[in-house]
Amino acid sequence: MIHHRLIDVAGELSTTLTQAITQNGPLAIAPKQDTPFAQRLCRAVAGQQLSVKAASSIWSRVLGQVPVDMAMVDYLADAAPDSLKGCGLSGAKVRTLGEIAQAAQAGKLNAEALGQLDHTARTQHLTALWGVGQWTADMMGIFYFGDTDIWPDGDVTARKTLEKLTSKRRKTTRTAARFEPYRSYLAFHMWQHADATPP
Repeated sequence: MIHHRLIDVAGELSTTLTQAITQNGPLAIAPKQDTPFAQRLCRAVAGQQLSVKAASSIWSRVLGQVPVDMAMVDYLADAAPDSLKGCGLSGAKVRTLGEIAQAAQAGKLNAEALGQLDHTARTQHLTALWGVGQWTADMMGIFYFGDTDIWPDGDVTARKTLEKLTSKRRKTTRTAARFEPYRSYLAFHMWQHADATPP
């Protein structure tokens, strides 16, 4: 069982880490594909470097601007930058959302095709888009495609929580490597412990 494996590995590293994972109980990772991939990618970009609450608030305002008879990517491809900035998005994020929307319209963000790639290849494809970085690719890998072995070291909450539960002197990538092939579960446990699951 995955949960028992996590506890066993944690037991070799830290008592506090073991306690945190044990207290959380078994966690499930399941792909959530209830919205088009490009829209979820835009949602992830909008939430970069923000609290869960702030990201949700901004995204709600963005959604409120999309006409009911229009696809999100079609709206974002031609949306006036000032209207999106008025929702709370930075100029850089507005540009990135436009890039994503245009790529989607060009057929470059097909979810089925992306789902057949491994995380490394998918990341290379996504980060070729202006403004899409490793963190965003990691979030899509975990939450949209349900990849079970991603450690999102660029996520401050996951990284700082793991440091707190183990050691600040040890690189979190090295610590997380001990949990292969279930590093995404480790990330979930860190977010659960910090009560801060990303959007």
